[in-house]
Amino acid sequence: MSHSHKTLEERIAKTISVLKSDLNTVRAGRANPALLDKVMVDYYGSATPLKNLSNISVPDPRTLLIAPFDPKSIGEIEKAINIAEIGITPSNDGKCIRLAIPQLTEERRKELTKTTKKMGEEAKVAVRNLRREANDVLKKQQKEGELTEDDLKKELDVVQKTIEKAVKDIDDIVAAKDKEIMEV
Repeated sequence: MSHSHKTLEERIAKTISVLKSDLNTVRAGRANPALLDKVMVDYYGSATPLKNLSNISVPDPRTLLIAPFDPKSIGEIEKAINIAEIGITPSNDGKCIRLAIPQLTEERRKELTKTTKKMGEEAKVAVRNLRREANDVLKKQQKEGELTEDDLKKELDVVQKTIEKAVKDIDDIVAAKDKEIMEV
């Protein structure tokens, strides 16, 4: 494998990794503790991340369970969740707070799949730009006599196959996320 292919594959891997983390921020209908990552609680006068004050678990696919380490903080935690505008009303039994994740409406699901599709398209554009850059490097090498005409054909073919695989991977990743969004 030539140096340029290794670089190409590394850059494709990076593009795909960014896509995956972007897709993780799209809320599907199932409970995900990451939903509470930005919730800050006023704990004895200082803003403290919720995850530092409680144990957050997922007892079932539709529920987040928040068990505060300090039972006295339950009111402040509930207040913080309401302020954070997650769109879910917390309920508490005096010991724990439950968040019931609402079903996504059909309309909301369609909006979310539009978002994931857009993210996938952006990743594909990035990958196709990498193809153009790789091809330009190869053509320059051929012009400078580092590659024969035959070598150039072979190398361009390898680049093309690498890009086709990357585009298929991107489609698969987006399809898996859409399936998660459409899950009822």
